[in-house]
Amino acid sequence: MTTSIYLAPFQGITGVTFRKVYSSHFQGVDKLYTPFFTAINNEMKLSPRKLAELGSISENGVEVVPQILSKDAEEIIRFALFCEKQGFKELNWNLGCPYPMVANKKRGSGMLPYPEMVDEILQKVMVETSIRFSVKCRLGYFSPEEIFKLIPVFNKQRISELTIHARIGKQLYSGETDQDTFQKAISLLSVPAVYNGDIFSLSNFQKVSDRFPAINTWMIGRGLLSDPFLPAIIKGLPIETDRPATIRQFIGKLYFAYRKQLNDNPAVLGILKEYWHYLAESFDNPHKVFKKLKKVKKFDEYEDAVDVVFGEYEWVGSEGKTQSGEPALSLF
Repeated sequence: MTTSIYLAPFQGITGVTFRKVYSSHFQGVDKLYTPFFTAINNEMKLSPRKLAELGSISENGVEVVPQILSKDAEEIIRFALFCEKQGFKELNWNLGCPYPMVANKKRGSGMLPYPEMVDEILQKVMVETSIRFSVKCRLGYFSPEEIFKLIPVFNKQRISELTIHARIGKQLYSGETDQDTFQKAISLLSVPAVYNGDIFSLSNFQKVSDRFPAINTWMIGRGLLSDPFLPAIIKGLPIETDRPATIRQFIGKLYFAYRKQLNDNPAVLGILKEYWHYLAESFDNPHKVFKKLKKVKKFDEYEDAVDVVFGEYEWVGSEGKTQSGEPALSLF
């Protein structure tokens, strides 16, 4: 059974620049999901920045999938038609974002306690669009039992895939994944299922893969940001012998690509700090590595800090690493 791996969307990190640079350095990812779009007006007048995010339907041969966060069927339909016109093959609906600022407005995972609302939106969207339509969700927002009222809704609609992060929204990224409820949920699904949640290493993957032999598609977020080689490791693809050198080359290309994209705006440093929050986890002393990067305020300080990190600390990858803590909230 062929294994497929998707890059999970992360606001503020996995934008077009990251996707381009990442896919030019690393193998193993089959789809690249964009951070979510929202507030799509009637005229579909997207800002130049948003249009740039939708400038390519693939990066280095890897399919790009736009994602929308919305509780408005008309907004989703407008965006779906726009994406289809641009040549995209799939649109993903975000029912998984756990942050209270989103969920409290009945968006993202905050919509999961309301299956009738999900059903009403899907019915309208499916009639008005023909683009492949997938959904990313959690097991629920308040309770993992919420998924069982949603499954009949997903089953009767023609969604192409259902990605389930095996937590509830209230957990954010803390605590254990609920693999028992995930197992019950996929046994009731008649649409293809994708597993998401706490795949940080090959050993993590093997345990989850053994638990769910019927699953062959996996969405990876934090684990991939920490160790960009992880998809290739999982798939057993050839990997460069000098992995730290490849990581350094990648982070250098990413740095200059962001500077070019944002015309040397200091905001580049904030974006890179968000990414280093994860990448630092694959060094032998994550706390000290991130501390070096966290305090920089100028480009030359950043460059010096990167030199120190790669000179004084060892990049060890995901082998034997234990991941903990919640991801930083996006500032962008």
